[in-house]
Amino acid sequence: MAFIILIFTKLSKEYTNTIVFSIEKVNVPQEDVILNDSVALNITIKTHGYKWLKYYFSKPKITIDFKKDVIKKDSVFVWKKSKTYLENTQFGKQVALLNISPEVLTFRYGINMVKKVPVILHSDISFNPGFDISKHYILKPDSVVVVGPKAVVLNINAIQTKRLVMKDVRKNILETVKLKLPEKNNNLTFSNNEIQVKASVEKFTEGTLKVPVKIINVPEGISLKYFPKEVSVAYYVSLSNYNTISVKDFEVVCDYNKAINNQSLLVPELEVFPKVVKNVKINQQRIEFIILK
Repeated sequence: MAFIILIFTKLSKEYTNTIVFSIEKVNVPQEDVILNDSVALNITIKTHGYKWLKYYFSKPKITIDFKKDVIKKDSVFVWKKSKTYLENTQFGKQVALLNISPEVLTFRYGINMVKKVPVILHSDISFNPGFDISKHYILKPDSVVVVGPKAVVLNINAIQTKRLVMKDVRKNILETVKLKLPEKNNNLTFSNNEIQVKASVEKFTEGTLKVPVKIINVPEGISLKYFPKEVSVAYYVSLSNYNTISVKDFEVVCDYNKAINNQSLLVPELEVFPKVVKNVKINQQRIEFIILK
């Protein structure tokens, strides 16, 4: 009991001390980078013992709002506030602020570069047999804003996600993925540190169609006879789009200028196909032709 009474007696007394307050900078203009991060204030205050406890258990700091607490002068930001201002905004009524050192703080700054770069998905995603994404992966956001020294930001052309691993997927994808941000450069800031990955997953099936072959770049005065006149085209498509696919959605051509080693053979190439199909391939590899005199 005597010890407890002694503690409360000590804490109820007023003490004067000088402690170092670090600076917390808020609302710094995005285009500016503060160059001297080690600025600190030596502040002498007088208050009761129990008020002092919080300064010993957590690092004391003063918040400086760069929108309203500083002025821009030449190549520096200047902060100059009175003791009364700090008492009213940073300390409680039971804390008496006796001295500030230094009374004026200057913050050197440099010009930041602001650059928008795309996000690249790094993934290892496999689907349950017969399933696949119906369109493409949607990244939200699909780009991030990088702010920092020009020499550093110029070398950043894209930001990759951390590896997204999913196996035997058969349902729609909705995942949050962290971005793989540079670890050693504290002068860079990014608008996001994670993104959301979305994709619609559907049941897929294989389809085949007989598509007519068109010969192009045939010189004037030459008439060709070729076989076969149509080829089988196989593709992978979602069940919801299966009935929307028709022959007119495909175009297979053979370029006469690409005849193989002056032989009577042409290679069919797929020039046009629907965006909703995947793994499109022509089953016929050669088209034979003869020149009619």
